[in-house]
Amino acid sequence: MGKDVVHIDWQADVLVFYVNGKKIVEESPDPETTLLTYLRVKLRLTGSKLGCGEGGCGACTVMISKWDYINSKIIHYSANACLAPVVSVHECAVTTVEGIGSTKTKLHAVQERLAKFHGSQCGFCTPGIVMSMYALLRNKSVPNAENIEGCLQGNLCRCTGYRPILSGMSSDRIT
Repeated sequence: MGKDVVHIDWQADVLVFYVNGKKIVEESPDPETTLLTYLRVKLRLTGSKLGCGEGGCGACTVMISKWDYINSKIIHYSANACLAPVVSVHECAVTTVEGIGSTKTKLHAVQERLAKFHGSQCGFCTPGIVMSMYALLRNKSVPNAENIEGCLQGNLCRCTGYRPILSGMSSDRIT
């Protein structure tokens, strides 16, 4: 009848990513939903906290991993889940604090060190601090003091103070 046939790619409306190793397929995701809201409400992963909602406190920090096509390797970075739209993690892997260790299985070395050095008081900031340090270790297995301080710059702690946190992260080798 003279009209062009329009091909619609339905796969364009599907979000695919991984959370703690589990594949997530979300059809027609809301582009206004943050990664933090998705993790806490949809997946019931409540370790990442909503603090300021503006990317200033770091309580919502997660690690995002993705393939770097230019350098042919996986890159890892910490991100504020309260600012990242869930659609921004398409074809990425998201690791939350629940994905690295727990008291039921085994604590990750970062979690263990933070506890051993009394680096957590109220605990609200702890998951974000743990994930910032975890992301650093994924990129640099033996960080120096400057690396550690730099990676924690986006994490606020109002109770404990930073001395025990930095002591725990700086002592011996964390793997």
